[in-house]
Amino acid sequence: MTQAERSELMDIIRQLSYEEREVTLASGRKSNFYFDGKQTCLHAKGGLLVGKAFWKEIKQLPGPIHGVGGLTLGADPIATATSIAAALDGAAVHAFIIRKEPKGHGTGQWLEGRKNLPKGSRVVIVEDVTTTGGSSMKAVARAREEGLEVVAVVTLVDREEGARENIEGEGMTLRAVFTRSQVVA
Repeated sequence: MTQAERSELMDIIRQLSYEEREVTLASGRKSNFYFDGKQTCLHAKGGLLVGKAFWKEIKQLPGPIHGVGGLTLGADPIATATSIAAALDGAAVHAFIIRKEPKGHGTGQWLEGRKNLPKGSRVVIVEDVTTTGGSSMKAVARAREEGLEVVAVVTLVDREEGARENIEGEGMTLRAVFTRSQVVA
């Protein structure tokens, strides 16, 4: 990812994903601003740049990394874009999706993409936005229950409200493409 692409991604986030309004976050907290990362991730150019940005962050982790994924719905486009960016760079990093509840029919799976990731595969949890890290830690727990080794969490935007401390307190790395301070500067 070039510096120009990084700047373009920041512009897209500012235009499509950042809003100043009162909201209730997944953590239950109230906030006077909101990042809707899905707006950027589902934008044609935004999605491409998100994949490149996440792949750049993941390449800095000690390897190998076999998969990227997280809780549906926020992680779905990020995992796919990152997997494609990795493939274009010659790496096989498979996407996976963690359901919020097990599939109600067929195999009853919690994790989609399982056949690409045998037990012991080293994976990264991806998020569009982190606040306290609660959703990330749910994804980490489920991935570990599925026999995957979670080595890090990567987020598009860290709201800088405790996620880093909570995730790193559990012995993992949190890498943020951007922080709230950078986006709202």
